[in-house]
Amino acid sequence: MSNNEVEAASQPISIAEEQHRRDLPRRGRGLSLRTLIILRWLAIIGQSATIAVAVLMLHFPLPLWECVLVIAVSVAVNLVSVAQLRRSDSRLPDGRQTAIHLSFDILQLSILLALTGGLENPFCLLLVAPVTVAAASLPGRQAIGLGLLVAMATGVLFFWSLPLPWQSGTELVLPTLYRLGLGLALITGVVFTAAYAWRVAADAEKLELALATTQDVLQREQRLAALGGLAAAAAHELGTPLATIQVVAKELLRSSPPDGPVAEDATLLLQQADRCRDILKRLSQRPEDGDALYTEVGLKALLAEVVDPHLGFDLDIGVSVEGEPEPQVKRLAEVVHGLSAIVENAADFAATQVQVQAMVDEDEITITVTDDGPGFAPDILPRLGEPYVTSRPHGKARLALAAQIRAAARPPKVGSPKPGRGRRKTQEPPVEAIIPSQGGMGLGFFIARTLLERTGGKVSAGPGPDGGARVTVRWPRSALELSPPPQD
Repeated sequence: MSNNEVEAASQPISIAEEQHRRDLPRRGRGLSLRTLIILRWLAIIGQSATIAVAVLMLHFPLPLWECVLVIAVSVAVNLVSVAQLRRSDSRLPDGRQTAIHLSFDILQLSILLALTGGLENPFCLLLVAPVTVAAASLPGRQAIGLGLLVAMATGVLFFWSLPLPWQSGTELVLPTLYRLGLGLALITGVVFTAAYAWRVAADAEKLELALATTQDVLQREQRLAALGGLAAAAAHELGTPLATIQVVAKELLRSSPPDGPVAEDATLLLQQADRCRDILKRLSQRPEDGDALYTEVGLKALLAEVVDPHLGFDLDIGVSVEGEPEPQVKRLAEVVHGLSAIVENAADFAATQVQVQAMVDEDEITITVTDDGPGFAPDILPRLGEPYVTSRPHGKARLALAAQIRAAARPPKVGSPKPGRGRRKTQEPPVEAIIPSQGGMGLGFFIARTLLERTGGKVSAGPGPDGGARVTVRWPRSALELSPPPQD
């Protein structure tokens, strides 16, 4: 592991980094050129098969050559796209390219419908497909533009189109009101289908980003855990030059007079070399092999480690364990980080105190975090655990922390103001000391729940006994306890 990796592992995810991720263009990736080519080939095959069935089997009087010409233009565009795909690396998604290709598909399909009955043609429903694809893969502005293009095409098809081909000797004439209803139904279907696709894609994108953030947090915890192995490797590499220093120091001590300055320096060098060897010996021992802190820890000590970063902010954070004997549990990074995120949220909203209570019985280990704050909002509680669900409008702790930094960085006033400027003395409100939080992104509880459920825990939330919030995590003893107590 390099120095840059060690430094990155020791730094938490910053608010600016997470905000930058959320400010990226929504679904601005689009579709790759290869995908667009495949979709157009499928459309060409379907259009050709439909015209062939209508002419050869149903004997409908279609404007055949005009329809073939429209399909041939689509084939030509697709062949040009195939050549472009071979010349350049267009496998990456491109939003602008996707919007252009979908616009062409809308226009081509609209011309084909105008030649075969317009809104009376049941295949006008296919105009929904390009807008749905755009809503799922393009930013909102481009998706709305394609929706307006379909609405304009629907209006043109309502006022002008060739008659619907029908069996020879008969003619199907639909009333104007019915055709108007078909147009409105088509536009309504486009709007609702695109809105549905937009919402589903937005939820999938949020979940993907939140899972990526969770994975990033877990990787950083694992990198910190790997620092012990890095120290052991460094101790092993430094052992050989240290042994050489000891050999040279002994030779100097043997060849110099006992009371000379060289002998004193050689003796001091040997003492310091022995000290360095002891330090390297301790470093070479893997923590998980000999240090109980990394293998097992008492349940109360684990909870004390979780709440320790949140102490000292004018909050009473109590820790208690009920049940005898106190179990020795695994010190998992997922458990420490997940419980710490829950305690952090409780400390952000608590008025005066937070209680972290553990209950141990024969089958389960239950940890409950309660606070005396306002509790969960009614509209937040049903969606708690989903990514980007928060009741902090702007990140209470983040704003308070920024105010503290500004107050500390403000230079003190020296002397009195100069005459003639009329400077008015103002009294600024005191800045409340508060625990720094994740910034109100709505990812803290999601990350905590994901990490804790990976260890076998079940997370539930609800109102506390005194009107605050309560979060409960339950594990089977076999999932969290290092070794079960011996049976009588």
